Amino acid sequence: MNLQKEISLTKPELVSTLLIFVLILVAVMSSRLTRLTSSSSIEFEEEIEIILSENSSLSDLQSQLDKKSIEYDKEEVDWAARLLGWRNLQRGRYVFEGNYSYNGFLSKMARGIQDPVSTVILPGITQQRLAESVSKNLNFSSEDLEEVLKDSLFLVEKELSEEELFGRMLPETYLVYWTSSPKEFVSKVLRAFNESITDEFRAKAKERGITINEVVTMASIVEWEAYNQDEKSTISGLYWNRLDRRMRLQADPTVNFALGERRRLLFEDYQVDHPFNTYINSGLPPGPITNPSLSTIEATLYPEDHEFLYMVANPVGGHVFTKTFQEHQVESEKWRIWLREQYRIKRKREAQQQAQEKETR
Repeated sequence: MNLQKEISLTKPELVSTLLIFVLILVAVMSSRLTRLTSSSSIEFEEEIEIILSENSSLSDLQSQLDKKSIEYDKEEVDWAARLLGWRNLQRGRYVFEGNYSYNGFLSKMARGIQDPVSTVILPGITQQRLAESVSKNLNFSSEDLEEVLKDSLFLVEKELSEEELFGRMLPETYLVYWTSSPKEFVSKVLRAFNESITDEFRAKAKERGITINEVVTMASIVEWEAYNQDEKSTISGLYWNRLDRRMRLQADPTVNFALGERRRLLFEDYQVDHPFNTYINSGLPPGPITNPSLSTIEATLYPEDHEFLYMVANPVGGHVFTKTFQEHQVESEKWRIWLREQYRIKRKREAQQQAQEKETR
């Protein structure tokens, strides 16, 4: 067959046509290769988060891009993924912002190069609140985390009781991978605690004749007792003074822990039969009642030197410290008078509000 005759072209015309076709093909390929290596092949105008809950395909990724209204060329992404070999993506959390080449964009997920989640542990919280807070941003449930904190085999491995482990959940901001397991998370926090307890801290505890467990236990009580940062060392000094004199701690936070809730205590609450109740049991409780901050641990190890043995709350959120029981009784009465006045004001305000609501009916 004569191609030139079939398409009715002269030889120069045929050469020209083929040349144009080759040039177009080269231009297309050159454009695609340029797009392949370009640092702006795909653009994210603002930070976006892509979470792959399991190992995923390219179509799974494209579904997420579509849901987030990201503009991209689907055919070009398919072509780039085939050419580069990045079609199987690993589960994880990935953050993108700005411009990316196809290789940079796809290889990050194909190689599982995750972006960590910023996770905050607050001081003085409960085990349940910790689990709920942390699990919101990671790939496990609050129940899974609580299970690890109570896991007898894990506790034996770490040579800690349940309360001692939770007391070491050091308040801090942690960078954690979304795919981390509950056990990996707890182990990471435990390592951070151990690294934070310096040789100086350990030497100070030894000097006082106490263990790190006892330090954390005392610090946990101070954490719940001290609303003001400036009072921490004063409160720890007071509690150490009481122990040194073989007095019961009589720390309200231990009663709150025994009751399982933080509220204003009633007279009968102080008699609750519980090993953590320091009104009826001598010495420190069996373990920490919460997770103290590093500053509270330091204040516990380096208490203020004074002779205070008693304290009572004051109207401004702090405490009045006294040396004798007689002085304590005087200050306690002042506190009770102030509380009664607050209740009177509250009842009066509620009565006025109810009267106004009746008038408007």
